[in-house]
Amino acid sequence: MAIEERKYPGELASPQQVHELAEEYRKAANHLLQLGRPGKPLTRAPFRLAAIHAIELYLTALLLHRGHNANQVRKLQHDLSRRTEHALEAGLRLRAKTAKHLQSLSQNREYLVTRYGPELAATASQINRLTATLEEVAAKVTALLALPARSQQADPAASGEVQGQDSTASSSAATADPMT
Repeated sequence: MAIEERKYPGELASPQQVHELAEEYRKAANHLLQLGRPGKPLTRAPFRLAAIHAIELYLTALLLHRGHNANQVRKLQHDLSRRTEHALEAGLRLRAKTAKHLQSLSQNREYLVTRYGPELAATASQINRLTATLEEVAAKVTALLALPARSQQADPAASGEVQGQDSTASSSAATADPMT
């Protein structure tokens, strides 16, 4: 009897399946947001965890859609800065504030702080900034996944790039700092 190699969970998932999972985490995050109480940062931790995980899944869905190997994406672990860098290279266009926030989430290790650091809960990014980042990533990745991969590479405007100052700012922000 041959021993079948064990697959890593998600290794065989399609970009659409990962996107659907991201959508469910985004919906859950929105419900959890309502449970948070003003002045009680720990009550926002479940929202933060679901929101950060949804963002990670959206970026993963885009990378898979654009042909990245699932094993290579998994090796990025929870590093949103590196995932964002690869997503920008794959055609995702974000506002400069959003790209900077995704970098700061990694630099400040918010994923780990949210999971394991209750004493650091008050140091995490603002709820409205995290919500805005989640919604922008969700909308722009969803738009990119709706397009065939070839047309995205040929037409930057089709990739969800915002016209005007925001797209210029995010392009310059992405090229100015190699970590985004």
